[in-house]
Parts: sequence; C-alpha cells; structure tokens
Amino acid sequence: MKDAPINLMPSPVRVSSVDNQADILGFAIEASQLGRAALATLVEIRGGAARALGAHVAVASDGRYCGYLSGGCVEAAVAAEALEAIAEDRDRIVKFGEGSPFFDIALPCGGGITIAIHVLRDTNVLKDVLGELAGRKSLALSYSPDTESLVRFDQVPVRSGWRGKDFICVYRPVTRVVISGQTGEAEAVRRLVEASGYDLTLVGSRSLSQATAIDAFTAVVLLHHDLDHEEDLLSKALTSPAFYIGALGSTRTHRRRIDRLKSNGVSSEAFDRIKAPIGLFGPTRDSTSLALSVLADIAAARLETFP
Repeated sequence: MKDAPINLMPSPVRVSSVDNQADILGFAIEASQLGRAALATLVEIRGGAARALGAHVAVASDGRYCGYLSGGCVEAAVAAEALEAIAEDRDRIVKFGEGSPFFDIALPCGGGITIAIHVLRDTNVLKDVLGELAGRKSLALSYSPDTESLVRFDQVPVRSGWRGKDFICVYRPVTRVVISGQTGEAEAVRRLVEASGYDLTLVGSRSLSQATAIDAFTAVVLLHHDLDHEEDLLSKALTSPAFYIGALGSTRTHRRRIDRLKSNGVSSEAFDRIKAPIGLFGPTRDSTSLALSVLADIAAARLETFP
C-alpha cells in the first residue's frame, strides 16, 4: 500500500517591494481572481514599529506576496501564516515580537506587533477602495474578526485603529504635487517627485488648468524667480484645501510677496499658509539639495495633516 501524497505548502516569495495601498490591494484582487488570497493587516503595535496601523501585506495562494508590516523582518513569516489560513479557509490573529509565541522571530526595534489575516472571499469592497482612491477620495473599511468580514465603513476616521471589536482601515489618496516653474530647481523637484511615487502635475508659469483640481491631498510648489509669474496660481492655491503651499525665495522676497497679497486683499490667515523660504532645511545652494528639502517638507506636512 502506497503512502498518501503529502501536500506541501508553497514557499512565500516576495514579488514586489511596493508600499502603496492601492498597489497592494490591486495585487490582492488579481491574486483572488487567479486563485485564493489573503490580506494581512497590522492591527496592534507594542513599543516601536516600522509601519503604521492599517499597513497591509497581500498574499496569493501560490506563495507570492507584497507589502510591508515591518521593516521586512516578519513579512515572510506572515505570508506563511496567511497560506495556512487560506488552506484552512479561516481567518487568524498572529503576534510577532514582544508577547509572541514565535521566539525565533524578533523585531529589531524590540517591540511587538499583532497581525489580522483575512482570507478574501469577496473582493468587491477592495475594488470600491481602488475606485475611490482613483477619484482622489478617502474611504474606510471595517474588519470584524468575529464574523471574518470586511465591509465598507460609513465614516473616515483620522487614522486606522480599533473601534470596539472591529478594526477600521483608513485609505487616503496618494500625495499630488503641483509644480510651477521653468527653472533648474523645478526640474530637480520634478525628478524627485516622480521617483517618490507621488502624483505629479506640471503647470504653466501663470495659471492652472481647469482640469487639474487642488484637493486636500495636494502640495503646491512654486519655483519662480519672478513674483509676477506665481501670482495667479498662488491666489488659487490659497483658496484651495491644499495641505502644503511652498514658494521659492528669500525672506526678503517673501516679505514683498506678503505685501502684494495684502494689497490684493488677501487675509493674514491665508498667506500664513505659505511656506517660504520653501523646504524643510536651508538655505540650499544647489537644485538637488533644494529638491530634497522640498520633498522632505511635503512628506512632513502630509504626516502632520493626515497622521
């Protein structure tokens, strides 16, 4: 009599280093269409952590996975747990680091994290998220460990976290950077924005296309050496919900800018929104340093506005 064949679990294999919510959810949807998939979510942090609550790893039934829940030290182990959950068709909660039964898996930060692994049975709600993000709208999903369900939540909290027995995941559009300027500084910022994976909009020296809206997830970067060239776009930006407005120029130039705005009836509350001189650090003496300073300032402002 022959022994029954042993069904070996596939080995986890990272197939992408993406760290973008939309890309991870897109991978989960595609994996579900080809077979089975699970979505692992960071739902608790004990001590320090490299990712925020609500971070995801998507795992396909063939072992492929993408996303991050830490700095890269637990993702393969999470994927292995997700593969077992898919095989059992049952959700599970797993702890790593401090307070975990996995003594051989330690987090370098010395803390601990808890991961909720949800076996996807319906991806329509994930498609809803992608549709809203494509339309530059926020959305929240509610995950219930008791019912193993993932549904749309009717409100969008400030951040992801537990609400009673359910964990709420918040999804927000990617940062859009609107750049105006025909200078070497503008080109350097453009290159860095593209490398960062942000949405990029380049506008003319005087006006913004009607097709390009400045929403709450937009940073406006004005890189002109002539105040006349920034005036129209700056006025529009100051009446928008943009989370960041930065303008090139020295402290003296900015005083002139404010005087012009005052003469046009702009309130102090409005022009106080302008970051000038632009950037997180300075003064800079080359375009690359300026671009790094601007992007760092935008990233810091985004975290402060949408923690």
